[in-house]
Amino acid sequence: MGQSSSSCSCNNGHEIYRPVIIGKNSGDIDGDDDLTLSLPDECLGSVFGKLGCLDRNSCSLVCKRWKCVDSKSRNRLVLLARSELSPCLPSLLSRFNTVSVLSLKCSRKLFSIDDAALSRIPVFFPFLKKLKLKGCIHISDDGLHAFSLHHPPLLTKLSFASCGFGAKGLNSLLSNCPSLQDLTLKRLRKLDATSSTPASSLWPGALNVDGGDVINDHHNNINAVVAGDAIKKEKDVHNYCYKRSLRLERLCLKDLHNARLFIPLILSASASIKTLIVCRSSGNWDRVLETSLHGKTTSISEIQMENVQMGDAGLLAISSSCPDLQLLYLSRTTDCTDDGLSAIANSCRKLRKLHIDAWSRFGSRTIGDGGVFSIANKCSQLQEVVLMGIPIAIPSLNALASNCPGLERMALCNTDSVQDSEMAFIAAKFLALKKLCIKNCPNVSKSGIEAVGRGCPNLVKLKVKRCKGVTPAMVSRLRFQRSSLVVSLDAGSMLFDSGGISLLSSAVNEEEQGTATAMTNTNSTRSAAAASTTTVAATHVICSSRGALLLRSKFESALQLGRRRRPTEDNAS
Repeated sequence: MGQSSSSCSCNNGHEIYRPVIIGKNSGDIDGDDDLTLSLPDECLGSVFGKLGCLDRNSCSLVCKRWKCVDSKSRNRLVLLARSELSPCLPSLLSRFNTVSVLSLKCSRKLFSIDDAALSRIPVFFPFLKKLKLKGCIHISDDGLHAFSLHHPPLLTKLSFASCGFGAKGLNSLLSNCPSLQDLTLKRLRKLDATSSTPASSLWPGALNVDGGDVINDHHNNINAVVAGDAIKKEKDVHNYCYKRSLRLERLCLKDLHNARLFIPLILSASASIKTLIVCRSSGNWDRVLETSLHGKTTSISEIQMENVQMGDAGLLAISSSCPDLQLLYLSRTTDCTDDGLSAIANSCRKLRKLHIDAWSRFGSRTIGDGGVFSIANKCSQLQEVVLMGIPIAIPSLNALASNCPGLERMALCNTDSVQDSEMAFIAAKFLALKKLCIKNCPNVSKSGIEAVGRGCPNLVKLKVKRCKGVTPAMVSRLRFQRSSLVVSLDAGSMLFDSGGISLLSSAVNEEEQGTATAMTNTNSTRSAAAASTTTVAATHVICSSRGALLLRSKFESALQLGRRRRPTEDNAS
């Protein structure tokens, strides 16, 4: 009947049916057998592209045609780059010669692939656009140099995390990869170790590593004499700056040390860079930004500074050099105040997104309501505002509402100044607001959320997290009254009692149980539990959802261990 043949075998008395797949050129093929035979290879490859990694690997084992189509249609490849992969890497790479995104990952505790394996990658992947190395501690500067000598013409993105090379290998890549646009560096300990802390003011200029070096500052005409040993150690980092400018558009630096080491890199890419991200990298970033951006007008549109030592001097350098700045992300910057944010407001009028997580060191000045007021008065194109730990008041909210008509997303977090009156003002004035997040604002209660539900005509999503005065019952009524509004509530309170753990909000506990909970010591808890069944000894821990799950997993095992020990202690007493 035109069907493919089959075979049967016997295994422990049971017949097992095994279909036989007939090749494409067989004359006995019927269209009902394998519908993919009528598909062109390009269409079949598109289907494979919709599958997950495991399913696609399984499909490559079905037949030779599927294996060939899978090999030619793969654009992204992720490999565990252990040392055992090195011998078979050439045959594996030759199979997937159309890959444009390659990711090699290995644990730092294991041996990774070596320099010889890395140097073969450009030969087998002529269309490589993105390369990511993570945990490959056995790849050295020589391996990166051999890789860069192939001059990969299409390579635009490089990401290195926890690798074992230093400044020499990095400079080889920068000088031999003409199309490089995106560079990410994370936790490169050897890069930190091979560099010494620069002495005095190190400015780009003429380098002479014989004995003492005189470095001329072409902006401020400052002459600094630096010891020859320090220059020799940093020469590899500075060399590329004097060859030509980079074409980098995005630079991301995370978990690195010695900020001054990256001055030449930022300086050489300042003409083309558009995104600068610095996270948890030690050093004085005020001096880095002043030196790299001094007297220049750059095209930087996005700056993210998180957990770094930076103050108003850095913000002044940004304001004077980045007139096209559209996104400013400041999270736990140590010395930024309202004065620096006012400078941003005066110069960066195209700002569209503002994210500030205010944090003061030893109770010093930090960004407050005055800086937000300056931004609101000068930056009329704001579309998104995230304020964490800032005591914002109604005058600043009024300036945002009147001067920023396109403000669509706003988040107010970790502040006691946001109360029901501020929520009512937001509901009445922010007509274009589409998304609102209120997080860890203990003075927001039922009336404030109800006012937002009645106002904000364009509001699509309301997220309330860790606000004790907001109850699930009130949120349910709000959902019923305004069905088009998506309301997300995360009270984030965990109830620990003698019987186990339950994830509840404090408001639900107050409304539904109707009993007050007390926190007592171990002895009083046992006596109270024996005397009355209506009183429960409990502790409420306010935390986020991820934190709640983590605490739940930790405390469950601790409580189980405690319950096992109680009978032993009671018997002993």
